Amino acid sequence: MSKKFDCLIIGAGPGGYVAAIRAAQLGMSVAVVEKRDTFGGTCLNIGCIPSKALLCASEKFEDAEHHMADMGVKVSPKLDLKTMMKHKTSVVDANTKGIEFLFKKNKITSIKGAAEIVAAGKVKVGSDEYEADNIIIATGSDVISLPGIDIDEKRIVSSTGALELSEVPKKMVVIGGGVIGLELGTVWRRLGAEVTVVEFMDNILPGMDGEIRKEAKKLFSKQGVNFKLSSKVVSAKTSAKGVTLSVEPAAGGKAEKIEADIVLMAIGRKPYIDGLGLDNVGVKLDERGRIVTDEFFETSVEGIYAIGDVIAGPMLAHKAEDEGVVLAEMLAGQSGHIDYDAIPGVVYTHPEISSVGKTEEQLKEAGVKYNAGKFPFMANGRARAMGAMDGFVKILACAETDRVLGAHMIGPNVGELISEVVTVMEFEGSAEDIARTCHAHPTLTEVVKEAAMAVSKRQIHM
Repeated sequence: MSKKFDCLIIGAGPGGYVAAIRAAQLGMSVAVVEKRDTFGGTCLNIGCIPSKALLCASEKFEDAEHHMADMGVKVSPKLDLKTMMKHKTSVVDANTKGIEFLFKKNKITSIKGAAEIVAAGKVKVGSDEYEADNIIIATGSDVISLPGIDIDEKRIVSSTGALELSEVPKKMVVIGGGVIGLELGTVWRRLGAEVTVVEFMDNILPGMDGEIRKEAKKLFSKQGVNFKLSSKVVSAKTSAKGVTLSVEPAAGGKAEKIEADIVLMAIGRKPYIDGLGLDNVGVKLDERGRIVTDEFFETSVEGIYAIGDVIAGPMLAHKAEDEGVVLAEMLAGQSGHIDYDAIPGVVYTHPEISSVGKTEEQLKEAGVKYNAGKFPFMANGRARAMGAMDGFVKILACAETDRVLGAHMIGPNVGELISEVVTVMEFEGSAEDIARTCHAHPTLTEVVKEAAMAVSKRQIHM
């Protein structure tokens, strides 16, 4: 079997399926190769979506158990983990079936199986070969483990296994204090597990704004999460009863033993390029195993492109989606643009954490003069009414032009609040633009406005 397409995309995750839909909208004949039984990639099947379902459900459970009584709602909740998992599965099913519907609506050909690029313009799937003027690699990423420690998805689990536990572990150790480890670790902490996070660095959430990292650790510690910072796991021994970890100081020193029922490996992800045949066709990789592309997302081989987690940049679904749209438009002869300084990142813990643009540490290192405005949720009427007063919003603006250079938030719903600042940054707007914009009262958005006003030291409610 052989068929020719304008565009053939390998991978139906956020980058791949969005690129496919946009290309089809622009009149191209499009095919998508996906080796999973369902569309949506890691994000929809075993990542972003199912984890958010469990995060939301576990937050409701904890609210009912500990916080609702303060507002006059007295209940004695009972955890039904089986039903909670059923809710998670139904959310995943609805999303993946939604993509299937969109493919049919946009007349996109779906091909099930593992793809191998056999030559420029040619892809093999099983015994069938397909031709395409443009091939887009959007295969996403895979979990990383530590040397000598095997992920069995039973006792030592990745994020995939952590989303499928059949019972709440008594003790869970999370290796890695980044986004995935904290999100899933706090899910199981809320449901009753004793959670310890082991992190190699001297604080959690490496790369984020220092003040945010400090506040996050304080709040998570208050919630009952234990932290072993500046520490490294050197070995893991599994048994029928659990896992024994050997943990040493990062700088070297005497090891200690830590027992756990479940160990979550969450030290990061790597580009997934196995079996694609990149060596055969001469697609170049960088020192971290990522596909090298130019400003048009084209690889070292003409007609072969790559987007998302397999190339440089943050491993975020929305980054991949934007790249998919821009690439499809470029292939159709249009222009496209992504401002990588205006891509937000969100940690869906409780409270949420969000960030966009430069951190204070990055600005100082670059020698950029800036003003910082900060405002706490404690001084916001809506936050107080919600009983959600932890955290703050911080906005960083150029000292000379007042242009917004970054924003960093920890608090209720900040995953949504960050979008206002992203929009302002896309238009190269200033802190004054935010400060002069009327925000509804009483809302959490007023904290963003007050932080913008605080850039010029004129916040009202502090």
